[in-house]
Amino acid sequence: MKPPVDVNGHDFSDPKVPKAIPDGVYDPVRNTGWVNVGADHDTGTLAVESLRQGWVHMGQEAYPNATERLITADGGGSKGSRLRLFKRELQKFADETPLAITVSHYPPATSTFNKIEHRLFSAISSHWRGRPLIHDEIVVNRIRHTTTKTGLRVQAALDTGTYETGMVVNDKEMASLKIERPEGQNQPWNDTIRPRVKTSEPKIEC
Repeated sequence: MKPPVDVNGHDFSDPKVPKAIPDGVYDPVRNTGWVNVGADHDTGTLAVESLRQGWVHMGQEAYPNATERLITADGGGSKGSRLRLFKRELQKFADETPLAITVSHYPPATSTFNKIEHRLFSAISSHWRGRPLIHDEIVVNRIRHTTTKTGLRVQAALDTGTYETGMVVNDKEMASLKIERPEGQNQPWNDTIRPRVKTSEPKIEC
């Protein structure tokens, strides 16, 4: 039997323990997930980088002919419906792909109904089974080995990027974004961001 491991009684910041900020993408059709484990700060830039890596490692192979992407997200936090940084970074992602990206935000106090919470992250939490997460490699490996009886498969990677806090997106930058909102809707809960960069490649509707 292995000796017990000393841990803190509360989840306070500890300079001896690396940060681990799991941010993920869940595909309910294929029951697959991608988790990007940040090691710096939870910002809108990290949130979009997680979406980008999820598309690169999981999405584009599964949906090679896609021209649009629908994302459901919490109404607050690093993916907040009013967060300018999140929208600016989404525009960069759309320009790179190029995909039209529609983000449907859950209204306040309803994010618990987001499928990623009870189909991906709840399974990950159960799989940890109280094991002390004292190193980022342990976090990533435990996430990768998460499965469920319904066939959930999860990929994960450590993100060692630096994500600056307090970034300001001014009005001029916002005006340059190609954002569409349903007619008559004043709240920014359902925005579609379309690519600004034209491509010579043919687009196939799916």
